[in-house]
Amino acid sequence: MTVSEKAVGEPGGRLSARLVMLMITIALGSIMMQLDATMTNIAYDTLLTQFDSSLLTIQWITTGYLLAMAAVMALSGWALERFGARKMWITCIALFLVGSVLCGTAWDVRSLIGFRVVQGLGGGMVLPLGMAILAQEAGPARLGRVMGVMGVPSALGPVLGPVLGGVIVDDWNWRWIFFINIPVCLAAIAMAWRVMPTRTSPDAGRLDVLGLLLLSPACAVFVFGLTEASRYRSFADGHVAVPLAAGAVLLVLFCLHALRVPNPILDLRLLRVRSFLSSSAVLFFASVALFGAVGVLPLYSQQVRGHSALEAGLLLVPQGLGMAASLIAVGRLADRITARVLVIGGLVLTGAGAVVFTRLGAGTSEALLSAALLVNGCGMGAVMVPAMAAAIRDVPGPMIPRASAANRIIMQIGSSFGAAVLLIVAQGRLDELIAAGNLTPGGLAGAYGRTFWWVLGFAAVSILIALLIPARASRPPEPVPARPRSGRSGPSRAEDVPDV
Repeated sequence: MTVSEKAVGEPGGRLSARLVMLMITIALGSIMMQLDATMTNIAYDTLLTQFDSSLLTIQWITTGYLLAMAAVMALSGWALERFGARKMWITCIALFLVGSVLCGTAWDVRSLIGFRVVQGLGGGMVLPLGMAILAQEAGPARLGRVMGVMGVPSALGPVLGPVLGGVIVDDWNWRWIFFINIPVCLAAIAMAWRVMPTRTSPDAGRLDVLGLLLLSPACAVFVFGLTEASRYRSFADGHVAVPLAAGAVLLVLFCLHALRVPNPILDLRLLRVRSFLSSSAVLFFASVALFGAVGVLPLYSQQVRGHSALEAGLLLVPQGLGMAASLIAVGRLADRITARVLVIGGLVLTGAGAVVFTRLGAGTSEALLSAALLVNGCGMGAVMVPAMAAAIRDVPGPMIPRASAANRIIMQIGSSFGAAVLLIVAQGRLDELIAAGNLTPGGLAGAYGRTFWWVLGFAAVSILIALLIPARASRPPEPVPARPRSGRSGPSRAEDVPDV
């Protein structure tokens, strides 16, 4: 019996106690990431006043964090093979803990952005490491079920995060948004020491340093160019064109490099697997649509409706509840219904919610907004679980750690672009209102409403791409014969990835 079979028990039976404990440990790290992100979004309005800043600057508190996470996510597949799960998990949680303490002591917006980068460097590998470990331990037959259960912490974050963040901002101090991570981090480290596997792989290979130095700056510089585009209102201005061009050049150089080396930091040859290509593309554009809006709605609630941070957080609860219900339902269906059907259905729900938000006004019914958020949350859950499972299910077993890491990188880059683009568009709309002298509740509401047309557009693009996800039910990949010359039991290099 294989390790995965021991972990999950016999097919059709219960998950083993060992796997359940492992899932709880990984879920603790996952919910910590979710709470941190959602609590920070609730604090935007407070931070705007606290640091006397603009959205163009404040958005880097989230964008810098997300890009830092994306940068180190690229290391997770190699690090898991080279150093083992337990060592890397504890190291990442410890660095996230240090970053959280530093963020809580920040003295201005620039120091907060810098410390959020440190926090992102620590947290970036937590989710891809967790997903890769579970994918290996659970095996293909239980992958959809495990992913569904592990999606629940992702749903609890949007439910608990805004409420907890609102309480902290209103009754305590925004700094406690970061200090509250301390006990959670310590608990995650203690549990990981007991249950995380320690095995390493002799085939980890050398770290692709050049690829890392090309990919991470490419993303950061490109997002910076988008920020400048909002400020200078022209893509032709040198302040905009130069960083955008530099980002594009670095990205092209990375692609050329990644296609030439045997173990690139982000394995582009995984795109030969049709399910990985289509699902990852959906996750990128869906992440822009799904997570880009999270930072806009609290600002609408506080600036237009005059709600406190806690009230703004409570208004987001229906979205988290919808996502939780959807994740539970989809987790049960993901191993029986094709991912294409589930993903398209989820994207349709997401688009339906976005339509309501495009009509935002100063007096829009809060019951209608809550219903739209509930529908939107259901759509988020229905997209993420089957798309993530479909992306790695046809990938050969030895490539799962790197495929899982690549999948999370793509999602994280999409999230960072979404967070930047939506807030940049919102800032541009607000600047137009200021120039026209129409900074009224109705004008503000209309500005935020027009921003959601971008969400609707990204959702539509995602639906078109989702049509490319294989219609058949996913199957475990066929075993790949070992290579005598290296003693490996399957593909662990980029050129070994079969076309699927």
